[in-house]
Amino acid sequence: QVQLVESGGGSVQAGGSLRLSCAASGYTYPPNCMAWFRQAAGKEREGVAVINRAGSSSYADSVKGRFTISKDNAKNALYLQMNSLKPEDTAMYYCAAVLVFRGYCPSEPSKYNYWGQGTQVTVSS
Repeated sequence: QVQLVESGGGSVQAGGSLRLSCAASGYTYPPNCMAWFRQAAGKEREGVAVINRAGSSSYADSVKGRFTISKDNAKNALYLQMNSLKPEDTAMYYCAAVLVFRGYCPSEPSKYNYWGQGTQVTVSS
């Protein structure tokens, strides 16, 4: 059973930085796609960044140049480095994985079948 556990959330002032981590376990081969999603209060869950098994990544326009997704296959870990945080980045952040996926890694939540419990990020102005 695949398990994903996020950590690293917290409260920070605008302009600050946070690094989220996701500890993954329960799979034999690394997932084809892993991603970070976020969901603000009253809003739909949205894709923030995705990364494939080879390490290629893509980002939502709203975080390009500020966030960096990375992974450490040896540690079965996924990371999200968030710099220049803005109040609009405030949300619950989720780690997600899909073991097998053909083509470019998707940014739609419905395509991912394994999820962590989330970690809260709050950015104050």
